[in-house]
Amino acid sequence: MFEIVKAGGPVMVPIILASIIAAAIFLERLWTLQQRRVLPAELTEKVWKLVEQRQIQDKHIVALQQNSPLGKILAAGLANRTRERSIIKEAIEDTGRHVVHELERFIGALGTIAAVSPLLGLLGTVVGMIRTFNAIQTEGIGDPAALGGGIAEALITTAAGLTVAIPSLLAYKYLRGRVESLVVEMEKESIKLVQTMEEQHQDAMPR
Repeated sequence: MFEIVKAGGPVMVPIILASIIAAAIFLERLWTLQQRRVLPAELTEKVWKLVEQRQIQDKHIVALQQNSPLGKILAAGLANRTRERSIIKEAIEDTGRHVVHELERFIGALGTIAAVSPLLGLLGTVVGMIRTFNAIQTEGIGDPAALGGGIAEALITTAAGLTVAIPSLLAYKYLRGRVESLVVEMEKESIKLVQTMEEQHQDAMPR
């Protein structure tokens, strides 16, 4: 393996670094975007119970903010529970944008790696071909060993760039889809919270 990397020339260094970073991002996001970490089932059950019983206190809101991404969004709504519906929605949407930004952290970098890796491979191909033509000018075409180094460098870097780019692109698409799915679920819970608090507000109004 080391001999192959060595034969690929200096361009192999950024390609290998890109592969390590891509793997680290994918594993970290895979762990962070687990449904039980973003949308804890026991959290929603506890929140709806407190809301229905009208037992929400400041300590509950603080605990929600520190619990999970969904908890931060629900806490934003509950912190404004005595205000108008439009203000509650605005608070939830503002917090939601920050939460989504956190969920998408590093995913853009993964997409960049997927786009750049083939270009690094192409750069290695060009460098290898230049090396080959230089060998032809210096040694002529009668020395296969002189030509083989440049051709090997060109082929190895091309293959390495694609080997990094293809899994990175698949990982990027998967994580983006994962985030979108989680965002939809959080939106459902947020809408449910707004509707519940509005119904409670209407019930509390004198008739």
